[in-house]
Amino acid sequence: MKKDTHFWLILGVILISVNLRTSIASVGPLIPFIREDLGISNGLAGFLTTLTLLTFACFSLFAPTIGRNLGTGRAIFLGIVLLIAGVVIRVLGGVELLFVGTALTGVGIVIANVLMIPFFKARIPERLGLMTAILSTGMSLFAAIASGLSVPLAVDLGLGWRGSLLSWASVMILALLVWIPQMGPRPTAAQRAMGRGENVWKSPLAWQVTLFMGSQSVMYFTMITWIPDLLISRGMSPVLAGLALSYMQLISLLGTFFIPGFLEKLRSQSGVILVIGLSYFLGFGLLFVQLDTAAFVALTIIGIGSGASLSMAYMLISLRTADDQTTARLSGMVQSAGYILAAIGPLLFGISLDLIGNWDLLIWFLILMAGMFLIFGIPAGRDKKI
Repeated sequence: MKKDTHFWLILGVILISVNLRTSIASVGPLIPFIREDLGISNGLAGFLTTLTLLTFACFSLFAPTIGRNLGTGRAIFLGIVLLIAGVVIRVLGGVELLFVGTALTGVGIVIANVLMIPFFKARIPERLGLMTAILSTGMSLFAAIASGLSVPLAVDLGLGWRGSLLSWASVMILALLVWIPQMGPRPTAAQRAMGRGENVWKSPLAWQVTLFMGSQSVMYFTMITWIPDLLISRGMSPVLAGLALSYMQLISLLGTFFIPGFLEKLRSQSGVILVIGLSYFLGFGLLFVQLDTAAFVALTIIGIGSGASLSMAYMLISLRTADDQTTARLSGMVQSAGYILAAIGPLLFGISLDLIGNWDLLIWFLILMAGMFLIFGIPAGRDKKI
């Protein structure tokens, strides 16, 4: 019976993870179609991604309370329901519904995303590393798949941008059906009163984990925004620069999947964080060498480190907390700050590039963030609890 329970739980997590990025990643390639159909500006079209990140940052803070009141399993179910509603609403009309639906998808995603980690800790703590690996790998892998399939669905299958975006709702509905056994009973008033967890905002350790997550988020979102332009400025063709970015994201799956199980066996994760931080310095340093071969070697090192960093940030949320409610509160804090910094990082570099006009600035900016990664990551990796 327990094996059957674990089977449906793991299958549910796989399907939930698939849906936590597809509704975002599928939009970017379709922006030219959306812009032409709705007659919106480039700036307004680009705001679709910014709106999602801002929604993540705001609603990450409320997700733990929703989880405490409904129960974590039920709250995750609600998150996917809201995600489906947003995916449907955003293709039903004009610009207003597009933005309302996009915001609603962000609310649904962030509720599920924040609460999955405390859900693992409460339901299946003996497989925390495996579940974290499945979650982060599923998110990353299907973000790449959704990006690649968006235009073929719209053009080759004749679905248009609306049909292409809507098609992902079928996978979301499947995830809902499989998740039903994990919903569990709603907490009683006494359970809700008892299970509030620690005040993470007053904990220095919580801030170390949060700023560690923030530094890796800034690096990741700045790289996926600006690395192709950097490579093109060094003489690489636009096609090859795009392939280089895709390669970096695919190779990152190695770090994403394998690092959680390894970290789970260690009392302290600081040594691993030090190794990954130093690998970032090496990878970013190689970007100064203006050769295509050096660029791909650099992106291999950076990509594996980037994937490992994401899984490591999720693992630290669990490993640095003593109970699942504190885990939920730390998850909300970490992801809120992480998404705020993720939204600001690429913008800050873009402004700096306009002012200074030197692409080497991007590499130095990333090296600075790698330094922050180490400064906050090494103490966050020590064997302590909030």
